[in-house]
Amino acid sequence: MRERVVADFEAGLPQGTKVKDFSGETLYQIVRDDTGRVLRADSRGQASGLIFPLTFDPAEWPWLEWRWRVEHPAVKGDSRLRSGDDFPARVYVIFPHWIPTKTRTINYIWANRLPAGEAQPNAYTGNAMMLALQSGEENCGQWMMERRNVVDDYRRLFGEEPPQKAVIAVMTDSDQTGEWLVAWYDDLKISR
Repeated sequence: MRERVVADFEAGLPQGTKVKDFSGETLYQIVRDDTGRVLRADSRGQASGLIFPLTFDPAEWPWLEWRWRVEHPAVKGDSRLRSGDDFPARVYVIFPHWIPTKTRTINYIWANRLPAGEAQPNAYTGNAMMLALQSGEENCGQWMMERRNVVDDYRRLFGEEPPQKAVIAVMTDSDQTGEWLVAWYDDLKISR
């Protein structure tokens, strides 16, 4: 098998998907659009994510693919500041550690201001690196396909080899800015 589906939403959320609530729950719904069933995220001042149940070793499954679409960026969003740490769309690769403060994450973001291709530490912790794949108004309203080599990104962002265990999550959040942000996610998969 060269590909594994993390979530494609045709049959709803994968069984075992968990909600991680940071500040009220973003509304996540499976909806139909002209491409099939997709996940719609609606945040009106909330911040919660969905963690999918598939655990994988990035060395065996280094490629992560998905598609996403947003209405607009967070007008007051600024990834350099805690007060601006909101994004219309994030896809996380979480590398859990038994000591929670040592858990690391790559946040693939639809940035508000950070230029596409640039990275920086999260405003709250250096264990979370923000990597802008899309930025600002450009491409809003369009489905955008992404394909990332998680191992290469981890090496670049953390300067070492990634742990052997990872999980995928998504989040649309606006708890810092209080804005109304909407995004759609679909076809998350890993491959060799």
